[in-house]
Amino acid sequence: MQMKIPEAFDDYEMVFQIRNGPTGTPLVLRARQALDHPEMPWLPEMGDKNKSNNDSNCIDVDTSNNLVQFLNELGFRLDYEFVLKGFMFRKGRMKVTVTKICRLLQQNNPDSIEPVSQSYLVELSVVAPTGQEALADEMKAFSEQLKPYPFIKIHKFSFSFKYNFYIKYLVP
Repeated sequence: MQMKIPEAFDDYEMVFQIRNGPTGTPLVLRARQALDHPEMPWLPEMGDKNKSNNDSNCIDVDTSNNLVQFLNELGFRLDYEFVLKGFMFRKGRMKVTVTKICRLLQQNNPDSIEPVSQSYLVELSVVAPTGQEALADEMKAFSEQLKPYPFIKIHKFSFSFKYNFYIKYLVP
């Protein structure tokens, strides 16, 4: 199967938190907006991206342009923000992204950025229903093709047959 032509993307992501009481675990909400398509709605997402695997439900919803103001009025506070610049490739059901992570030099100004490092983040992901073991094998085969390159370090490798498969590489 042939990889399709890469699609460039330029996204602004804000991460908000709200506390569940004084000692409660914070609820985290991520909101992403396409800078190269500002007419598109924000995409909020809830879940813990620090889990050892990505087996949480992901809900994509369209929102109005005042999402940030709405979240602030609900009690959410901005934790951090960043810009992702990169390319997305598709190979069948697999999605591969090659991304440069950038920090904002001025808060709430995604036009003033600088790269966090010289590295690129390479992610391989698939959203699939339960019981897709053949898809896991396909992803393993794809990742095996990248192992001979010494500059690619596997950062995270996890499979969840519930919702999605996920592999992360860090390319210095």
